[in-house]
Parts: sequence; structure tokens; C-alpha cells
Amino acid sequence: MSLLRRLLGLSAVGMIVGGLVAFTPADDLPTTASGLRTEAFVAVIDGQPTTLYRLANASGMEVCITNYGARIVSIVVPDRNGMSADVVCGFECVQDYRKIRQNFGSTVGRYIGRICDARFTIDGVEYRLQASGGGHISHGGSPGFADRVWECERCDRRSLVLVYRSPDGENGFPGNLQMQVAFGVRDDNTLTIDYEATTDRPTVLNPSNHSFFNINGDLSSDILAQRLQIDGDSITEYDARKCVTGRMLSVANTAFDFREFRQIGDRIDDPDPQLAVTGGYDHAWAIDGWDGSLRRAARLIDDVSGRTLEVYTTEPAVHVYTANGHKGNIVGKRGIVYPKRNSICFETMHFADSPNQPQFPSTLLRPGETFRSTTEFRFGIANE
Repeated sequence: MSLLRRLLGLSAVGMIVGGLVAFTPADDLPTTASGLRTEAFVAVIDGQPTTLYRLANASGMEVCITNYGARIVSIVVPDRNGMSADVVCGFECVQDYRKIRQNFGSTVGRYIGRICDARFTIDGVEYRLQASGGGHISHGGSPGFADRVWECERCDRRSLVLVYRSPDGENGFPGNLQMQVAFGVRDDNTLTIDYEATTDRPTVLNPSNHSFFNINGDLSSDILAQRLQIDGDSITEYDARKCVTGRMLSVANTAFDFREFRQIGDRIDDPDPQLAVTGGYDHAWAIDGWDGSLRRAARLIDDVSGRTLEVYTTEPAVHVYTANGHKGNIVGKRGIVYPKRNSICFETMHFADSPNQPQFPSTLLRPGETFRSTTEFRFGIANE
């Protein structure tokens, strides 16, 4: 009997125990289309079992997710010639995610981005959060959602629902929060991510997925020649500490103007004050016409493979990060070394430091309310 079956007390695949669905372990299955072995994700972390889940559609798309950090580990989609490849960064085993501090594919929370000075106030009460380098809190602190084992509530070949119960006071955030993330694949090669949360005390919440995409399928290459278009005409301004000032800057006549398609690398090294703070793109664009409905945020085209990616979201912003911090010292799946700017992130979100910036859309969640958010990653093929 495999370790996964021993952990879950199963004698047959497909049985459900306590709401947790077991998949056939790797010693009984071929490897996934991305080359992952399920057994490499079977572990006990903080007393909870982890595993790998595989979603697939009828059009050649496969998405693999681990419940450690509710992480997307691989996304396999075809190119213009029908050849499939994995288009996201990640590791081949759960222990590498534990050892190497990267947010590859993770669900980040409670708050993606930075809350400056690690504090905010609700109803006249100040909450002090876990402060890291520089005295701020980033991505919800450590350990955050990305470091937790999530419970599988429901799973089939097309969808997966994971739940994490964040206790009152975790990293300083108030309220017992129940967070649910639902992943799904459609036949048009769309990956959907739906978030839902409730709390028993007023709190702030800003979750997002942090996948690193290279739709070329060659994760050893950079993404500078890929063409990007962003549906936003302004970005949040940083100060020298990489804290948002609360001001919005127009992208017109700057390196941040992606209102029309152009290559990512065209102006990424311009002598722009905002680029100097971050060493490349690492900024949030306000999505045009945001009203809480599902709207397009960005589009990406790789002319070599023909693959495209469209990002849709109900969130007011998309934070674009071009892996400026990759230094060629991270070895990922299939032994690939990840060089600088080998991938791009589309973090759909509310703005950083919104709890301290009342002019930004609110991230406040109160008892009796339900937080809901949707993001879709739509993969396709460019028209010739």
C-alpha cells in the first residue's frame, strides 16, 4: 500500500474520507503530461497530508495542483502545431517548495503585495502585523497561505476546491477566516480560479495566484520578445522604499505604456524612476473601466510557439512582474535553471497598501459578508 493510501486510510482509489479525495498514486499511474510524479508530492507537513491533483480537459490542457499552498505546479497547453509544453515555473517535489522560498504558483494571502509599516486600522483599532525586512509585511507574512496545507473539499477531473482556515491573529490579521479557492478547466483551454471567504471579525483580504508564466514553453529562455498588451492607462507609484504612495501615474509616453501590443523587453531597462526602484516591471496597473465584473486585464502573445494568454479578472488591478529577481541559481522542473526574466506574473488583485490608502478600492471584509473574486487564464493560439 502506497504512502498516500496509508495517510488517507484508503484501500481503493476514488474513495472519499472526511471530504478529501484520493487520486491514484504515481506507483500506479504514468507520470503527468508535464512529467511530474504524484508520489513526489506525497508528504506530511505540519501533521497534514499533501498530494498532487491533476485536472484535464478534452482539448489537450492539463493543470497540476498541490494542496501545499494551493499551488499550480504545471500547466500544459498546445502550441500552433499541436505540440504541448508546460508553461509555468515550479519544482518537481513538494520538499523543494518547502526548502526554496519561492511563490511559484501559490495562492498568496491574506494580503498579496505590501502593507507599509505592517499596520492598519479598522473602526479605530490599530492592528500591528508581522513585520519583515524594512518594517513592512509582504504577501501576508511568513508562514502565509503559500506555506499552509489546504484541505481538499471537492475534486473531479475538471475541478478542485481547496479550503484553508486562517486563525484569528495569524501574522497579526484579525478574524477567523475561512478561505476557499476553486480551480477549474474548460474545453476552450481556460483555467478558472474562484475565491470565496468569510470572517467572524472585521479584517482585510487580498488573495491572488502567483504563477510565473512563459508561454513559449521553454522555461530556460527569457520572455523579453513576447508581446504584451495591458488594459490599463495608469500604475500605482512607488517611493524609494517600494511602498505605494497612493498616487496613480499615467503610462502615457513612458516605459509602462502597454495599451497597444509591444515586446516586453522594448523599454524594460529604460532610465525610468519607477523601473529603477524595482529593476524591471513589478507594478500594478489599474484595469480600465473596473466595476467588479469580469473584465480583460492583459494579453500576451509568443510569436515563436503561437501560444497566447488572456487574463480576465473581477479585481481592480493586475500586478505584472517580470521575474527580475531570478539569478540563474534556481533549478526547477526537468532540471531547468531559471534565468533572469524567464517568466511573467499576472497577479490579479486590489492595490498594495489599500488598508492605508482610502482612495483605493476597499479590501475590508466584515462578518456576514462573503468575499468573492474570479480570475481566468485563457490560453489560445494566435491568428496567423
